[in-house]
Amino acid sequence: MYHGRTTSKGPSTSTQIYQQPPRLLIVHISLPSWADICSHLCEALQNFFSLACSLMGPSRMSLFSLYMVQNQHECILPFVQVKGNFARLHTCISELRMLPREGCFRPRGISLQLAVEDGLQQFKQYSRHVATGSSLTYTSLEITVLTSQPGKEVVKQLESGLKDIDLVQVRRLQVVEITKGALECMDSASPIEEPSNEESSFLGTDIELQTIDNDVISMEIFFKAWLHNSGTDQEHVHLLLPSQSFSNISRARDNPMCLKCDLQERLLSPSLLPGTADGSLKMDDPKGDFSTLYQMASQSSASYYKLRVIKALKSSGICESVTYGLPFILRPTSCWQLDWDELETNQQHFHALCHSLLKREWLLLAKGEPLSRGQRLREAATTFYVIIPSHSLTLLVKAVATRELMLPNAFPLLPENPPDDSLKIVEGVLDSLELEPTYNPLQVWSHLYSHLSSTFAKPQGRLHPSWDSRALRKPGQLQTSRVRATVAPLPMTTAPSRAPKMPAASKASAEAFFQLSEEEEEEEEDPSGP
Repeated sequence: MYHGRTTSKGPSTSTQIYQQPPRLLIVHISLPSWADICSHLCEALQNFFSLACSLMGPSRMSLFSLYMVQNQHECILPFVQVKGNFARLHTCISELRMLPREGCFRPRGISLQLAVEDGLQQFKQYSRHVATGSSLTYTSLEITVLTSQPGKEVVKQLESGLKDIDLVQVRRLQVVEITKGALECMDSASPIEEPSNEESSFLGTDIELQTIDNDVISMEIFFKAWLHNSGTDQEHVHLLLPSQSFSNISRARDNPMCLKCDLQERLLSPSLLPGTADGSLKMDDPKGDFSTLYQMASQSSASYYKLRVIKALKSSGICESVTYGLPFILRPTSCWQLDWDELETNQQHFHALCHSLLKREWLLLAKGEPLSRGQRLREAATTFYVIIPSHSLTLLVKAVATRELMLPNAFPLLPENPPDDSLKIVEGVLDSLELEPTYNPLQVWSHLYSHLSSTFAKPQGRLHPSWDSRALRKPGQLQTSRVRATVAPLPMTTAPSRAPKMPAASKASAEAFFQLSEEEEEEEEDPSGP
């Protein structure tokens, strides 16, 4: 995924470790492509939101809205809080499943532009309403256009249509083209060449271009990237290596080489999910766990967490049993506050470090340092980490045990020759196993999604009132009274040649849009239904 320089939208806050900017997803898929994409997209969204709504702790996502662009633009879901709203998100996904999959119409040229404008207007209206009652923790919006059209054509269409629109509140605008190719690599969704800054600089924001395959896993991985702390207001960690001047130890400590890094989770902790087998272990609670470093590194806006390298280790010189906690990934920072020369130099040094460690077959042993001297009111326990290189531009970091944590264990030497009878039996059992060259976690599933979805499920007596009429709707016909928007959209003027724009909400007063109707509340509270 492209990590470009973005415009600053305010000071960094402690909630940014988890809470990402509000997101507007625009599904721009025409018929007949929708028939091939619908089931994969809906399943991926269902799986993703079952996770996002279940994660304990601070919310990693704030607001979410969904638009559909076929022959016209249509608001499927106005802006809602993600955490605690799985039922409403599930209803939204069900609405997508019910959209017609047959027909031959294509979106009008301005439909996508109108969806972006309408979604941005709703966000501005929502922001003004929330700001009157409390401090607003988010001031910018990320917009993702999921399209079946050629991505470069969509980018040009957006550049042309939005050139006169104020996009100062758009933190990121991304076009994601869904390709028809089969899933070749289940590791990640692979980006393609993005337009240069010059091509879209007049918009005030870069339009990023990416492709993903038309399968559930690729889409799921794409959505899960929304759970990452992808803020670029500051780097997360300073990796300090000894100075080249080893003749003076104090000087080496005072003037170390500093690599500025961003921190990224490798996987979600099971302890953050309710009802999982590891849910009672609370792996993120111990003070020595690396997740503490992740929280401290991301929450501090005044200083940076420091990892000071103290020695090198042979790659074969550490036992896996003395590492603990969840692994994290270090990568060169993409902080926008650094100038381009510093960013480039930092990345080159990071690259050289990874290359040299692989060549020498070394690991690094580092210790964490407190955020500031003011926190050293008493002697703080030090946490040590092992830093492992890879063939990508990343370093894997794992917490490693110290003397105080070790328990005695007996490790008797393995006898050279086991009994022949036992050897034949065990080798026969092993020969019957299917041998895989590597472990691919994307090919192993634990039914976690269905388990999480079932925890939110509740009996419903009848479908959403609009579903019956939607089933009878002809392809291309838009229902005008279905959407219950959270806010009233601002009036928008269109050129005389444009067709009338579909309103994102009914013409009720603005106050009515900030609460559910009494009828909807009764439907949610009454599990038996009429």
